[in-house]
Amino acid sequence: MSRNVTLARRQLFRETARTVAAVSFGLSPAVAALTCATARAAAPVARPPSGSSIGPLKQIEAGVLDVAYADAGPPDGPVVILLHGWPYDIHSFVEVAPLLSSAGLRVIVPYLRGFGATRFLSGETRRNGQQAAVARDAIALMDALHIRQATLAGFDWGARTVDVVAALWPERCKAIVAVSGYIIVNVEANQKPLPPEAEHGWWYQYYFATERGRRGYAANRRAFNKLIWKEASPSWKFDDATFERTAAAFDNPDHVAIVIHNYRWRLGLEAGEPAYQELERRLAQQPSISVPAITIGSDFDGAAADGAGYARKYVGPYAHRILAGIGHNVPQEAPQAFATAILDAHGMADQYHRYHRYQGPIDRPAPSE
Repeated sequence: MSRNVTLARRQLFRETARTVAAVSFGLSPAVAALTCATARAAAPVARPPSGSSIGPLKQIEAGVLDVAYADAGPPDGPVVILLHGWPYDIHSFVEVAPLLSSAGLRVIVPYLRGFGATRFLSGETRRNGQQAAVARDAIALMDALHIRQATLAGFDWGARTVDVVAALWPERCKAIVAVSGYIIVNVEANQKPLPPEAEHGWWYQYYFATERGRRGYAANRRAFNKLIWKEASPSWKFDDATFERTAAAFDNPDHVAIVIHNYRWRLGLEAGEPAYQELERRLAQQPSISVPAITIGSDFDGAAADGAGYARKYVGPYAHRILAGIGHNVPQEAPQAFATAILDAHGMADQYHRYHRYQGPIDRPAPSE
Protein backbone atom coordinates (compact mmCIF):
# COMPACT_ATOMS: atom_id res chain seq x y z
CA MET A 1 0.00 0.00 0.00
CA SER A 2 1.35 3.46 -0.83
CA ARG A 3 2.55 5.91 1.81
CA ASN A 4 -0.30 8.28 0.82
CA VAL A 5 -2.89 5.59 1.52
CA THR A 6 -1.28 4.76 4.86
CA LEU A 7 -1.15 8.39 6.00
CA ALA A 8 -4.75 9.02 4.94
CA ARG A 9 -5.93 5.94 6.79
CA ARG A 10 -4.16 7.09 9.95
CA GLN A 11 -5.90 10.45 9.68
CA LEU A 12 -9.31 8.80 9.36
CA PHE A 13 -8.59 6.50 12.31
CA ARG A 14 -7.73 9.57 14.40
CA GLU A 15 -11.03 11.15 13.38
CA THR A 16 -12.92 7.93 14.16
CA ALA A 17 -11.25 7.74 17.57
CA ARG A 18 -12.48 11.25 18.30
CA THR A 19 -15.96 10.17 17.26
CA VAL A 20 -15.93 7.15 19.59
CA ALA A 21 -14.62 9.31 22.40
CA ALA A 22 -17.40 11.83 21.80
CA VAL A 23 -19.98 9.05 21.91
CA SER A 24 -18.61 7.92 25.27
CA PHE A 25 -19.35 11.42 26.57
CA GLY A 26 -23.00 11.09 25.60
CA LEU A 27 -23.20 12.50 22.09
CA SER A 28 -25.27 10.68 19.48
CA PRO A 29 -23.30 8.93 16.72
CA ALA A 30 -24.57 11.46 14.19
CA VAL A 31 -23.45 14.47 16.21
CA ALA A 32 -20.19 12.84 17.24
CA ALA A 33 -19.31 11.82 13.71
CA LEU A 34 -19.91 15.30 12.41
CA THR A 35 -17.40 16.70 14.91
CA CYS A 36 -14.70 15.10 12.76
CA ALA A 37 -12.91 17.50 10.44
CA THR A 38 -13.85 17.51 6.78
CA ALA A 39 -10.81 16.47 4.80
CA ARG A 40 -9.81 18.60 1.83
CA ALA A 41 -7.23 17.17 -0.51
CA ALA A 42 -5.93 17.96 -3.96
CA ALA A 43 -5.54 14.46 -5.36
CA PRO A 44 -3.36 13.97 -8.43
CA VAL A 45 -5.09 13.06 -11.66
CA ALA A 46 -4.21 9.50 -12.61
CA ARG A 47 -3.75 8.49 -16.24
CA PRO A 48 -3.82 4.68 -16.37
CA PRO A 49 -2.05 3.01 -19.28
CA SER A 50 -4.48 2.56 -22.14
CA GLY A 51 -3.85 -1.20 -22.22
CA SER A 52 -4.42 -1.87 -18.51
CA SER A 53 -7.19 -4.29 -17.56
CA ILE A 54 -9.30 -4.91 -14.49
CA GLY A 55 -8.95 -8.66 -14.98
CA PRO A 56 -10.87 -11.55 -16.55
CA LEU A 57 -14.66 -11.39 -16.43
CA LYS A 58 -16.96 -13.93 -14.86
CA GLN A 59 -20.68 -14.40 -15.46
CA ILE A 60 -23.39 -15.35 -12.98
CA GLU A 61 -27.18 -15.44 -13.11
CA ALA A 62 -28.51 -13.03 -10.49
CA GLY A 63 -32.14 -11.94 -10.33
CA VAL A 64 -33.30 -10.91 -13.81
CA LEU A 65 -29.74 -10.62 -15.15
CA ASP A 66 -26.77 -12.63 -16.30
CA VAL A 67 -24.19 -10.36 -14.69
CA ALA A 68 -20.67 -9.86 -16.03
CA TYR A 69 -18.25 -8.95 -13.26
CA ALA A 70 -14.58 -8.83 -12.33
CA ASP A 71 -13.49 -10.62 -9.15
CA ALA A 72 -10.06 -9.75 -7.74
CA GLY A 73 -8.22 -10.32 -4.49
CA PRO A 74 -8.35 -13.15 -1.96
CA PRO A 75 -11.59 -15.16 -2.29
CA ASP A 76 -11.98 -15.30 1.49
CA GLY A 77 -11.23 -11.62 2.08
CA PRO A 78 -13.73 -9.00 3.23
CA VAL A 79 -15.80 -8.01 0.21
CA VAL A 80 -15.92 -4.63 -1.51
CA ILE A 81 -18.38 -4.07 -4.37
CA LEU A 82 -17.56 -1.21 -6.75
CA LEU A 83 -20.41 0.26 -8.81
CA HIS A 84 -19.92 2.45 -11.86
CA GLY A 85 -22.28 4.98 -13.38
CA TRP A 86 -23.19 6.50 -16.74
CA PRO A 87 -21.49 6.96 -19.13
CA TYR A 88 -18.76 4.85 -17.58
CA ASP A 89 -18.03 1.18 -16.90
CA ILE A 90 -15.95 -1.12 -14.72
CA HIS A 91 -12.70 0.40 -16.01
CA SER A 92 -13.30 3.42 -13.82
CA PHE A 93 -11.92 1.14 -11.10
CA VAL A 94 -8.96 -0.23 -13.04
CA GLU A 95 -6.43 1.31 -10.62
CA VAL A 96 -8.63 1.15 -7.53
CA ALA A 97 -9.14 -2.62 -7.59
CA PRO A 98 -5.43 -3.52 -7.27
CA LEU A 99 -5.01 -1.13 -4.34
CA LEU A 100 -7.87 -2.80 -2.52
CA SER A 101 -6.97 -6.38 -3.37
CA SER A 102 -3.37 -5.81 -2.27
CA ALA A 103 -4.80 -4.71 1.09
CA GLY A 104 -6.47 -8.12 1.45
CA LEU A 105 -9.96 -7.27 0.21
CA ARG A 106 -11.98 -9.25 -2.31
CA VAL A 107 -13.11 -6.79 -4.98
CA ILE A 108 -16.26 -7.38 -7.04
CA VAL A 109 -16.85 -5.00 -9.97
CA PRO A 110 -20.04 -5.70 -11.98
CA TYR A 111 -21.30 -4.19 -15.18
CA LEU A 112 -24.67 -2.58 -14.45
CA ARG A 113 -27.76 -3.53 -16.44
CA GLY A 114 -27.42 -2.18 -19.95
CA PHE A 115 -23.60 -2.09 -19.89
CA GLY A 116 -20.86 -4.40 -21.12
CA ALA A 117 -21.49 -8.13 -21.10
CA THR A 118 -24.34 -8.02 -18.57
CA ARG A 119 -27.55 -9.29 -20.19
CA PHE A 120 -31.19 -9.76 -19.27
CA LEU A 121 -32.15 -13.42 -18.90
CA SER A 122 -35.47 -12.85 -20.67
CA GLY A 123 -36.49 -10.78 -23.63
CA GLU A 124 -39.79 -10.17 -21.83
CA THR A 125 -38.23 -8.29 -18.89
CA ARG A 126 -38.83 -4.59 -19.06
CA ARG A 127 -35.70 -2.56 -19.79
CA ASN A 128 -36.04 -0.45 -16.69
CA GLY A 129 -33.42 1.97 -15.37
CA GLN A 130 -35.15 3.19 -12.20
CA GLN A 131 -33.06 3.37 -9.03
CA ALA A 132 -34.82 0.58 -7.12
CA ALA A 133 -34.32 -1.86 -9.99
CA VAL A 134 -30.60 -1.13 -10.24
CA ALA A 135 -30.20 -1.44 -6.46
CA ARG A 136 -32.14 -4.70 -6.44
CA ASP A 137 -29.63 -5.96 -9.02
CA ALA A 138 -26.84 -5.36 -6.50
CA ILE A 139 -28.65 -7.34 -3.81
CA ALA A 140 -29.37 -10.15 -6.29
CA LEU A 141 -25.67 -10.29 -7.19
CA MET A 142 -24.69 -10.52 -3.51
CA ASP A 143 -27.22 -13.32 -3.04
CA ALA A 144 -25.94 -15.21 -6.08
CA LEU A 145 -22.35 -14.92 -4.87
CA HIS A 146 -23.36 -15.87 -1.30
CA ILE A 147 -22.08 -12.55 0.05
CA ARG A 148 -23.92 -11.71 3.26
CA GLN A 149 -22.39 -8.27 3.75
CA ALA A 150 -20.00 -6.00 1.85
CA THR A 151 -18.58 -2.52 1.74
CA LEU A 152 -20.19 -0.76 -1.24
CA ALA A 153 -18.64 2.15 -3.10
CA GLY A 154 -19.62 4.01 -6.24
CA PHE A 155 -20.12 7.20 -8.20
CA ASP A 156 -22.92 8.57 -10.38
CA TRP A 157 -25.54 5.77 -10.79
CA GLY A 158 -23.24 3.66 -8.64
CA ALA A 159 -23.31 6.14 -5.75
CA ARG A 160 -27.10 6.32 -5.95
CA THR A 161 -27.24 2.53 -5.85
CA VAL A 162 -24.93 2.48 -2.83
CA ASP A 163 -27.19 4.96 -1.02
CA VAL A 164 -30.33 3.00 -1.91
CA VAL A 165 -28.91 -0.33 -0.75
CA ALA A 166 -27.71 1.26 2.50
CA ALA A 167 -31.13 2.85 3.10
CA LEU A 168 -33.26 -0.20 2.25
CA TRP A 169 -30.97 -3.10 3.19
CA PRO A 170 -28.55 -1.73 5.82
CA GLU A 171 -27.82 -5.24 7.10
CA ARG A 172 -26.10 -5.99 3.77
CA CYS A 173 -23.70 -3.04 4.07
CA LYS A 174 -20.63 -3.05 6.27
CA ALA A 175 -19.85 0.50 5.14
CA ILE A 176 -20.31 2.71 2.10
CA VAL A 177 -18.46 5.31 0.05
CA ALA A 178 -20.65 7.58 -2.09
CA VAL A 179 -19.31 10.20 -4.48
CA SER A 180 -21.59 13.28 -4.48
CA GLY A 181 -23.19 12.02 -1.26
CA TYR A 182 -26.91 11.46 -0.80
CA ILE A 183 -28.45 11.35 -4.29
CA ILE A 184 -31.50 9.13 -3.80
CA VAL A 185 -34.16 10.32 -6.26
CA ASN A 186 -37.54 11.69 -5.23
CA VAL A 187 -39.41 11.93 -8.54
CA GLU A 188 -42.01 14.35 -7.17
CA ALA A 189 -39.32 16.67 -5.81
CA ASN A 190 -37.60 16.55 -9.21
CA GLN A 191 -40.55 18.44 -10.68
CA LYS A 192 -39.40 21.59 -8.93
CA PRO A 193 -37.55 23.92 -11.34
CA LEU A 194 -33.94 24.83 -10.63
CA PRO A 195 -32.17 28.13 -11.31
CA PRO A 196 -31.31 28.52 -15.01
CA GLU A 197 -27.60 27.85 -14.54
CA ALA A 198 -28.35 24.58 -12.73
CA GLU A 199 -30.92 23.58 -15.36
CA HIS A 200 -28.32 24.15 -18.06
CA GLY A 201 -26.07 21.54 -16.41
CA TRP A 202 -28.73 18.86 -16.97
CA TRP A 203 -29.25 19.60 -20.67
CA TYR A 204 -28.73 15.96 -21.67
CA GLN A 205 -31.59 14.79 -19.45
CA TYR A 206 -33.99 17.10 -21.29
CA TYR A 207 -32.56 15.95 -24.62
CA PHE A 208 -33.24 12.35 -23.60
CA ALA A 209 -36.83 13.30 -22.82
CA THR A 210 -37.48 13.72 -26.55
CA GLU A 211 -37.75 11.14 -29.31
CA ARG A 212 -35.06 13.06 -31.16
CA GLY A 213 -32.83 12.61 -28.10
CA ARG A 214 -33.42 8.88 -27.99
CA ARG A 215 -32.60 8.51 -31.67
CA GLY A 216 -29.65 10.85 -31.37
CA TYR A 217 -28.16 8.91 -28.47
CA ALA A 218 -28.67 5.59 -30.26
CA ALA A 219 -26.90 6.92 -33.34
CA ASN A 220 -24.10 8.86 -31.64
CA ARG A 221 -23.57 7.27 -28.24
CA ARG A 222 -19.76 7.26 -28.46
CA ALA A 223 -19.45 10.91 -29.44
CA PHE A 224 -22.21 11.84 -26.99
CA ASN A 225 -20.58 10.09 -24.05
CA LYS A 226 -17.14 11.44 -24.86
CA LEU A 227 -18.66 14.92 -24.67
CA ILE A 228 -20.15 14.08 -21.26
CA TRP A 229 -16.73 12.90 -20.06
CA LYS A 230 -15.19 16.22 -21.08
CA GLU A 231 -17.95 18.33 -19.53
CA ALA A 232 -18.08 16.36 -16.28
CA SER A 233 -14.29 16.22 -15.84
CA PRO A 234 -12.75 19.22 -17.63
CA SER A 235 -9.32 18.77 -15.98
CA TRP A 236 -9.02 15.06 -16.75
CA LYS A 237 -6.78 14.55 -19.78
CA PHE A 238 -7.82 11.05 -20.83
CA ASP A 239 -6.61 9.62 -24.11
CA ASP A 240 -8.66 8.03 -26.90
CA ALA A 241 -7.63 4.50 -25.92
CA THR A 242 -8.88 5.03 -22.37
CA PHE A 243 -12.25 6.21 -23.63
CA GLU A 244 -12.59 3.46 -26.24
CA ARG A 245 -11.88 0.80 -23.64
CA THR A 246 -14.99 1.96 -21.79
CA ALA A 247 -17.03 2.85 -24.88
CA ALA A 248 -17.25 -0.83 -25.81
CA ALA A 249 -19.63 -1.19 -22.83
CA PHE A 250 -22.13 1.08 -24.60
CA ASP A 251 -22.58 -1.50 -27.37
CA ASN A 252 -24.77 -3.56 -25.02
CA PRO A 253 -28.07 -4.17 -26.88
CA ASP A 254 -30.09 -2.80 -23.95
CA HIS A 255 -27.89 0.22 -23.26
CA VAL A 256 -29.95 2.90 -24.97
CA ALA A 257 -33.25 1.65 -23.53
CA ILE A 258 -31.87 1.56 -19.97
CA VAL A 259 -30.26 5.00 -20.15
CA ILE A 260 -33.28 6.69 -21.71
CA HIS A 261 -35.67 5.09 -19.22
CA ASN A 262 -33.49 6.07 -16.28
CA TYR A 263 -33.55 9.77 -17.11
CA ARG A 264 -37.16 9.88 -18.23
CA TRP A 265 -38.22 8.09 -15.04
CA ARG A 266 -36.30 10.58 -12.92
CA LEU A 267 -38.19 13.42 -14.59
CA GLY A 268 -41.52 11.68 -14.08
CA LEU A 269 -41.99 11.16 -17.82
CA GLU A 270 -42.06 7.35 -17.71
CA ALA A 271 -43.39 5.06 -15.02
CA GLY A 272 -41.41 2.52 -13.08
CA GLU A 273 -42.39 -1.11 -12.63
CA PRO A 274 -45.10 -2.08 -10.13
CA ALA A 275 -42.69 -4.59 -8.57
CA TYR A 276 -40.57 -1.69 -7.29
CA GLN A 277 -43.41 0.62 -6.26
CA GLU A 278 -43.15 -0.06 -2.52
CA LEU A 279 -39.38 0.38 -2.55
CA GLU A 280 -39.76 3.69 -4.39
CA ARG A 281 -42.41 4.81 -1.92
CA ARG A 282 -39.92 4.29 0.90
CA LEU A 283 -37.14 6.02 -1.02
CA ALA A 284 -39.35 9.02 -1.76
CA GLN A 285 -39.40 9.64 1.99
CA GLN A 286 -35.64 10.26 1.76
CA PRO A 287 -34.68 7.76 4.47
CA SER A 288 -31.59 8.30 6.59
CA ILE A 289 -28.54 6.05 6.27
CA SER A 290 -27.22 4.48 9.45
CA VAL A 291 -24.26 2.42 8.21
CA PRO A 292 -20.71 3.81 8.48
CA ALA A 293 -20.24 6.14 5.51
CA ILE A 294 -17.74 8.37 3.77
CA THR A 295 -18.96 10.80 1.13
CA ILE A 296 -16.79 12.57 -1.42
CA GLY A 297 -17.33 15.93 -3.05
CA SER A 298 -15.48 17.05 -6.18
CA ASP A 299 -15.41 20.00 -8.54
CA PHE A 300 -18.34 18.43 -10.41
CA ASP A 301 -20.55 19.07 -7.37
CA GLY A 302 -19.97 22.81 -7.37
CA ALA A 303 -21.26 24.54 -4.25
CA ALA A 304 -22.55 21.18 -2.93
CA ALA A 305 -19.01 19.77 -2.73
CA ASP A 306 -18.79 20.58 0.98
CA GLY A 307 -21.50 18.00 1.72
CA ALA A 308 -23.35 20.32 4.11
CA GLY A 309 -26.62 19.86 2.26
CA TYR A 310 -26.82 16.11 2.93
CA ALA A 311 -24.61 15.41 5.96
CA ARG A 312 -27.67 15.08 8.21
CA LYS A 313 -28.88 12.10 6.16
CA TYR A 314 -25.97 10.01 7.43
CA VAL A 315 -26.79 9.24 11.05
CA GLY A 316 -24.07 6.66 11.75
CA PRO A 317 -20.28 7.10 11.81
CA TYR A 318 -19.60 9.55 9.02
CA ALA A 319 -16.86 11.56 7.34
CA HIS A 320 -16.81 13.79 4.27
CA ARG A 321 -13.93 14.55 1.94
CA ILE A 322 -13.43 17.12 -0.78
CA LEU A 323 -11.18 16.45 -3.77
CA ALA A 324 -10.19 19.75 -5.36
CA GLY A 325 -9.28 19.65 -9.04
CA ILE A 326 -11.12 16.36 -9.63
CA GLY A 327 -14.20 15.93 -11.81
CA HIS A 328 -17.07 13.44 -11.74
CA ASN A 329 -15.22 10.20 -12.50
CA VAL A 330 -13.50 10.21 -9.12
CA PRO A 331 -12.26 6.58 -9.07
CA GLN A 332 -10.46 6.93 -12.40
CA GLU A 333 -9.26 10.50 -11.89
CA ALA A 334 -8.14 10.01 -8.28
CA PRO A 335 -7.78 6.25 -7.67
CA GLN A 336 -5.54 6.62 -4.62
CA ALA A 337 -7.98 8.96 -2.88
CA PHE A 338 -10.97 6.77 -3.74
CA ALA A 339 -9.24 3.58 -2.56
CA THR A 340 -8.17 5.34 0.62
CA ALA A 341 -11.77 6.32 1.35
CA ILE A 342 -12.88 2.70 0.95
CA LEU A 343 -10.12 1.37 3.20
CA ASP A 344 -10.92 4.03 5.76
CA ALA A 345 -14.67 3.35 5.66
CA HIS A 346 -13.90 -0.34 6.11
CA GLY A 347 -11.67 0.47 9.09
CA MET A 348 -14.25 2.88 10.49
CA ALA A 349 -16.84 0.10 10.44
CA ASP A 350 -14.47 -2.33 12.18
CA GLN A 351 -13.74 0.19 14.91
CA TYR A 352 -17.40 1.13 15.28
CA HIS A 353 -18.48 -2.49 15.63
CA ARG A 354 -15.69 -3.23 18.10
CA TYR A 355 -16.95 -0.35 20.20
CA HIS A 356 -20.48 -1.74 20.12
CA ARG A 357 -19.27 -5.20 21.02
CA TYR A 358 -17.45 -3.98 24.11
CA GLN A 359 -19.68 -1.10 25.15
CA GLY A 360 -23.12 -2.39 24.19
CA PRO A 361 -25.74 -0.52 22.17
CA ILE A 362 -25.92 3.25 22.25
CA ASP A 363 -28.85 5.51 21.69
CA ARG A 364 -29.40 6.67 18.13
CA PRO A 365 -31.48 9.71 17.23
CA ALA A 366 -34.69 9.31 15.28
CA PRO A 367 -33.92 9.56 11.54
CA SER A 368 -34.43 13.04 10.16
CA GLU A 369 -36.36 13.13 6.91
